[in-house]
Amino acid sequence: MAVHPSARVAPTARIAPGAEIGPDVEIADFVVIEDDVVVGPRCRLEPHVYIKRWTTLGADNEISAGTVLGTDPLDKNFDGRRSYLRIGDGNKIREHYTISRGTEPESETVLGDRNYIMTSGHIAHNCRIGSDCVIASCALVAGYVEVGDRAFLSGGVVVHQFSKIGELAMIGGNTRVNKDAPPYFLYSEFDIAPRGVNVVGLRRAGFSADQIAVLRRAYRILFRSPGSVEQAVARLESELAGPHVARLVEFIRGSKRGICRRNRADASA
Repeated sequence: MAVHPSARVAPTARIAPGAEIGPDVEIADFVVIEDDVVVGPRCRLEPHVYIKRWTTLGADNEISAGTVLGTDPLDKNFDGRRSYLRIGDGNKIREHYTISRGTEPESETVLGDRNYIMTSGHIAHNCRIGSDCVIASCALVAGYVEVGDRAFLSGGVVVHQFSKIGELAMIGGNTRVNKDAPPYFLYSEFDIAPRGVNVVGLRRAGFSADQIAVLRRAYRILFRSPGSVEQAVARLESELAGPHVARLVEFIRGSKRGICRRNRADASA
């Protein structure tokens, strides 16, 4: 067992001999850490956290009470062989949360940096969560889902396996994400539907008024104009310019499930 001398470990915690605990880590009562776990510098583990085998945490993560990291996948095809959960730096994962490792041997579930993950939810096997995301309480993220940087998933959101949510997208509460959600926009309703541009999120991310205006035009072309998705993409490329439009086009062209496009007449950009 490699526990750094500066780590503070409660007497009731249980750390397996094959775990590695970095400097200035705080481990509270009744924490359980299995073999082949790495906990990076300055992480804080509250009581009753359970970190299972082949999980790696970077620096400065805060894991709240009752959370289980590196759980076996909720997948009947899982055969028990080695796979991984890799968590970056500066994440906050609140109470009673579960995150699974990958299903296939040597595959991985990955979380980036500085994510704020609220209570009582689940991130399933082989997901890839970007950085600076917010995942609110009781959200459920199924296997192989990809979530882009600075996305916001509201409370009670459920995301179907293999779906993709773009960067700076915001998903409203209790929405079912069963199609891909392109970046920069707002989505809601039971079956996900576009509802406008994520203006608040874009402003917080430092987007200028001109950049937001371009994305408003992109929204109208993509979701309000007649014709197919392919025709809308052609218009985006011919009528608009800039890196964010290019990223939007790249996302749409890379979609395997298809993007959500149903829109109500009163939707606003």
